[in-house]
Amino acid sequence: MGQKTDIGAAEAIFRQHADMIYRLALHNLQNPADAEDILQEVCLVLLTKHIPEDEEHRKRWLIRVTINKCRNLSRSYWRRNRESLDDYQHLQAPQPPGVMEELEELSESYRNIIYLYYYEEYTVSEIAEILKMNINTVKSGLRRAREKLRETLIKEGEAP
Repeated sequence: MGQKTDIGAAEAIFRQHADMIYRLALHNLQNPADAEDILQEVCLVLLTKHIPEDEEHRKRWLIRVTINKCRNLSRSYWRRNRESLDDYQHLQAPQPPGVMEELEELSESYRNIIYLYYYEEYTVSEIAEILKMNINTVKSGLRRAREKLRETLIKEGEAP
Protein backbone atom coordinates (compact mmCIF):
# COMPACT_ATOMS: atom_id res chain seq x y z
CA MET A 1 0.00 0.00 0.00
CA GLY A 2 1.08 3.56 -0.57
CA GLN A 3 1.30 6.42 1.80
CA LYS A 4 -1.55 8.64 2.91
CA THR A 5 -2.84 10.70 0.02
CA ASP A 6 -2.76 14.49 0.14
CA ILE A 7 -5.95 16.41 -0.66
CA GLY A 8 -4.90 17.42 -4.19
CA ALA A 9 -3.94 13.89 -5.18
CA ALA A 10 -7.10 12.46 -3.59
CA GLU A 11 -9.21 14.97 -5.53
CA ALA A 12 -7.50 14.01 -8.80
CA ILE A 13 -8.02 10.30 -8.12
CA PHE A 14 -11.64 10.93 -7.14
CA ARG A 15 -12.37 12.94 -10.30
CA GLN A 16 -10.77 10.23 -12.43
CA HIS A 17 -12.79 7.37 -10.91
CA ALA A 18 -16.01 9.05 -9.69
CA ASP A 19 -18.12 7.87 -12.63
CA MET A 20 -17.02 4.26 -12.19
CA ILE A 21 -17.64 4.37 -8.42
CA TYR A 22 -21.11 5.88 -8.91
CA ARG A 23 -22.07 3.37 -11.64
CA LEU A 24 -20.90 0.45 -9.52
CA ALA A 25 -22.78 1.73 -6.46
CA LEU A 26 -25.92 2.36 -8.52
CA HIS A 27 -25.58 -1.10 -10.04
CA ASN A 28 -25.40 -2.67 -6.57
CA LEU A 29 -28.00 -0.56 -4.76
CA GLN A 30 -30.43 0.45 -7.56
CA ASN A 31 -30.98 3.78 -5.85
CA PRO A 32 -29.37 7.02 -7.07
CA ALA A 33 -29.43 8.66 -3.63
CA ASP A 34 -27.73 5.67 -2.00
CA ALA A 35 -25.18 5.57 -4.84
CA GLU A 36 -24.36 9.24 -4.19
CA ASP A 37 -23.91 8.46 -0.48
CA ILE A 38 -21.50 5.65 -1.35
CA LEU A 39 -19.62 8.00 -3.68
CA GLN A 40 -19.13 10.40 -0.76
CA GLU A 41 -18.03 7.61 1.57
CA VAL A 42 -15.46 6.38 -0.92
CA CYS A 43 -14.20 9.95 -1.25
CA LEU A 44 -13.69 10.06 2.53
CA VAL A 45 -11.80 6.78 2.38
CA LEU A 46 -9.53 8.29 -0.27
CA LEU A 47 -8.71 11.14 2.11
CA THR A 48 -8.17 9.02 5.22
CA LYS A 49 -6.63 5.70 4.13
CA HIS A 50 -3.43 4.57 2.53
CA ILE A 51 -4.13 3.80 -1.10
CA PRO A 52 -2.09 1.91 -3.70
CA GLU A 53 0.35 3.92 -5.79
CA ASP A 54 -0.07 1.82 -8.95
CA GLU A 55 -3.03 2.95 -11.09
CA GLU A 56 -4.36 -0.55 -11.85
CA HIS A 57 -4.17 -1.62 -8.19
CA ARG A 58 -5.79 1.67 -7.17
CA LYS A 59 -8.75 1.07 -9.50
CA ARG A 60 -9.20 -2.46 -8.18
CA TRP A 61 -8.90 -1.18 -4.62
CA LEU A 62 -11.58 1.46 -5.30
CA ILE A 63 -13.89 -1.21 -6.76
CA ARG A 64 -13.38 -3.38 -3.68
CA VAL A 65 -14.02 -0.43 -1.31
CA THR A 66 -17.16 0.54 -3.24
CA ILE A 67 -18.57 -2.99 -3.18
CA ASN A 68 -17.85 -3.29 0.55
CA LYS A 69 -19.52 0.05 1.28
CA CYS A 70 -22.57 -1.06 -0.75
CA ARG A 71 -22.75 -4.31 1.21
CA ASN A 72 -22.50 -2.45 4.50
CA LEU A 73 -25.32 -0.13 3.49
CA SER A 74 -27.48 -3.03 2.28
CA ARG A 75 -27.01 -4.83 5.60
CA SER A 76 -27.61 -1.77 7.76
CA TYR A 77 -30.53 -1.72 10.17
CA TRP A 78 -31.97 1.44 8.65
CA ARG A 79 -32.02 0.03 5.12
CA ARG A 80 -33.58 -3.26 6.19
CA ASN A 81 -36.31 -1.56 8.20
CA ARG A 82 -37.43 1.28 5.98
CA GLU A 83 -40.33 1.50 3.61
CA SER A 84 -39.43 2.62 0.14
CA LEU A 85 -41.53 4.13 -2.60
CA ASP A 86 -40.29 1.24 -4.71
CA ASP A 87 -42.44 -1.02 -2.51
CA TYR A 88 -45.48 0.60 -4.12
CA GLN A 89 -44.43 0.14 -7.74
CA HIS A 90 -47.14 -2.51 -8.11
CA LEU A 91 -49.71 0.28 -8.08
CA GLN A 92 -48.41 1.54 -11.43
CA ALA A 93 -49.30 0.03 -14.79
CA PRO A 94 -46.87 -2.81 -15.51
CA GLN A 95 -44.21 -2.27 -18.14
CA PRO A 96 -42.23 -5.03 -19.81
CA PRO A 97 -38.79 -5.33 -18.18
CA GLY A 98 -35.63 -4.64 -20.12
CA VAL A 99 -32.16 -6.10 -19.81
CA MET A 100 -31.09 -3.64 -17.08
CA GLU A 101 -34.16 -4.46 -14.99
CA GLU A 102 -33.44 -8.15 -15.37
CA LEU A 103 -29.82 -7.57 -14.30
CA GLU A 104 -31.11 -5.95 -11.12
CA GLU A 105 -33.01 -9.15 -10.34
CA LEU A 106 -29.81 -11.22 -10.27
CA SER A 107 -28.09 -11.93 -6.96
CA GLU A 108 -25.39 -9.50 -5.83
CA SER A 109 -22.50 -11.78 -6.74
CA TYR A 110 -23.82 -12.37 -10.26
CA ARG A 111 -24.48 -8.64 -10.75
CA ASN A 112 -20.94 -7.75 -9.71
CA ILE A 113 -19.39 -10.37 -11.97
CA ILE A 114 -21.49 -9.26 -14.96
CA TYR A 115 -20.77 -5.60 -14.25
CA LEU A 116 -17.02 -6.04 -13.96
CA TYR A 117 -16.87 -8.30 -17.02
CA TYR A 118 -19.04 -6.33 -19.44
CA TYR A 119 -18.90 -2.72 -18.19
CA GLU A 120 -15.40 -2.44 -16.72
CA GLU A 121 -14.00 -5.02 -19.18
CA TYR A 122 -11.99 -7.02 -16.66
CA THR A 123 -10.91 -10.57 -17.46
CA VAL A 124 -12.18 -13.53 -15.45
CA SER A 125 -8.87 -13.83 -13.60
CA GLU A 126 -8.88 -10.11 -12.75
CA ILE A 127 -12.46 -10.35 -11.47
CA ALA A 128 -11.48 -13.34 -9.33
CA GLU A 129 -8.65 -11.29 -7.84
CA ILE A 130 -10.84 -8.22 -7.22
CA LEU A 131 -13.72 -10.17 -5.65
CA LYS A 132 -11.35 -12.57 -3.86
CA MET A 133 -13.00 -15.57 -5.50
CA ASN A 134 -11.72 -18.69 -7.22
CA ILE A 135 -11.36 -18.29 -11.01
CA ASN A 136 -13.66 -21.25 -11.62
CA THR A 137 -16.27 -19.70 -9.32
CA VAL A 138 -16.19 -16.52 -11.40
CA LYS A 139 -16.46 -18.53 -14.63
CA SER A 140 -19.43 -20.52 -13.36
CA GLY A 141 -21.03 -17.35 -11.96
CA LEU A 142 -20.66 -15.64 -15.33
CA ARG A 143 -22.13 -18.67 -17.11
CA ARG A 144 -25.05 -18.97 -14.66
CA ALA A 145 -25.81 -15.25 -14.83
CA ARG A 146 -25.90 -15.40 -18.63
CA GLU A 147 -28.19 -18.45 -18.50
CA LYS A 148 -30.57 -16.77 -16.06
CA LEU A 149 -30.70 -13.63 -18.18
CA ARG A 150 -31.25 -15.65 -21.34
CA GLU A 151 -34.08 -17.68 -19.76
CA THR A 152 -35.77 -14.59 -18.40
CA LEU A 153 -35.49 -12.63 -21.62
CA ILE A 154 -36.75 -15.56 -23.71
CA LYS A 155 -39.68 -15.96 -21.34
CA GLU A 156 -40.43 -12.23 -21.66
CA GLY A 157 -40.04 -12.43 -25.45
CA GLU A 158 -37.11 -10.02 -25.70
CA ALA A 159 -34.38 -12.38 -26.89
CA PRO A 160 -34.07 -15.04 -29.58
